[in-house]
Amino acid sequence: MSITKGFTAEVKESSEATSTPGEKVFLVGAELKSRTQGNIAESLEELASLAETAGGEVVGEGTQKLDKPLASTFISKGKAKQFAAECQDKHVDTVIFDDELTPGQGRNLAQVFDCKIIDRTSLILDIFAQRARTREGKLQVELAQLQHLLPQLTRFWTHLSRQKGGIGMRGDGESQLETDRRRIQERIGRLSTKLEQIRKHRAVQRQRRRRHNWPLASIVGYTNAGKSTLLNQLTGAGVQAEDHLFATLDPTTRRIKLETNQKVLLSDTVGFIRKLPHRLVEAFKATLEEVAQSDLLLHVVDISHPQARLQIEAVNQVLEEIHAHEKPTLMVFNKIDQLDAPGLLDQYLHNYSPAVGIAAATGLGFDSLKAHLSTCLRPIRAALRLSVPVAQTSIIARIHEVGQVVALDYKDNYAEIEARIPPHCLNEFQRYACWSTLGLMRASGKSIPRPNAKNFAPSSPSVR
Repeated sequence: MSITKGFTAEVKESSEATSTPGEKVFLVGAELKSRTQGNIAESLEELASLAETAGGEVVGEGTQKLDKPLASTFISKGKAKQFAAECQDKHVDTVIFDDELTPGQGRNLAQVFDCKIIDRTSLILDIFAQRARTREGKLQVELAQLQHLLPQLTRFWTHLSRQKGGIGMRGDGESQLETDRRRIQERIGRLSTKLEQIRKHRAVQRQRRRRHNWPLASIVGYTNAGKSTLLNQLTGAGVQAEDHLFATLDPTTRRIKLETNQKVLLSDTVGFIRKLPHRLVEAFKATLEEVAQSDLLLHVVDISHPQARLQIEAVNQVLEEIHAHEKPTLMVFNKIDQLDAPGLLDQYLHNYSPAVGIAAATGLGFDSLKAHLSTCLRPIRAALRLSVPVAQTSIIARIHEVGQVVALDYKDNYAEIEARIPPHCLNEFQRYACWSTLGLMRASGKSIPRPNAKNFAPSSPSVR
């Protein structure tokens, strides 16, 4: 696939990428005062991974120290000409800037380099377009693409630049430009309406989940941290998991059952990244709302990555942008089997409590992870003592199925069971109750009033 979407003069409702395998790309980064040399090197390394994910072949890169970006060409014109000469020698097809360019900067740079100029946002959009599989994902990608294209329309009409419009100068150039702008704005409106319908549908689904008292845990984290691998190992979801950035775009939700008989919904989300464009966050709000509505966030971190702390900060920034930064969070440090530095895991576990270390690919540490899930997502349940005739094996089996059995003791012809029962299942065991959290007691030889669900005082959930 090519690295950018090609928009024809007549903007289509949904554009398709042209196929240019093995596209040679050159990377350009700016070392601003607010960034260190290590930060720009790490950012360019990540940009190279993004380019390779999009199907490009990185043949070179260049950086320049700047106080601030230049309004006309972002980098200086002299440095741009130097990079342009290097690109010509290497037969570069596309130059990718690590920062977002204005339409004017992109237009001026294209004249200097005499080849395709794109920025980090355009590159990420192209990868998203390749990865989207569901209708929702495609709608969100198209919305982000059109929002990105709208302010850049003028550069696609340079062949009509002589007809600039104005009094006595109105012509096809302005007419066609305004027509395309209007068509894009109308399409953005239709896409926004469809995505709003998807948000409402998700809200209905969340209401259904609440009726079952199933908590939702969303897996978040930096791209390529191992989120999809973790979901596959825990639930057998079969989500695509590759060693590429943004290998998974469309969200997937699956149910798991913990050792305490508690059912939990796990949702995989799109990976976050540094310099994630704001318009992408806006376009993917329908998906990211699941994160904001979650009962718990599983923040997966590649602890073997040298920039793990910076990646944690990048994810936290996106969570703050979608108003999910105050959600209860369990830090999950993945790939502990690849650690070389002794004591590093203990240091992370101490600094980011509550936390757990795992290796998602092998299942190492999963018992501890599930135990933490049970603690962090402690359900709203009533503590009961039940006296069940031994002959009623189906009732005893049902208690084990829906509740958490704390103690079991067989006496004469009865099984004395202490268990935590979900509120919606209380009516099933009313006749066997000896006491509940309200302290209902069975007097010797006397029966107690038949309780109903509202008579029980469920324990409050304990979430860290």
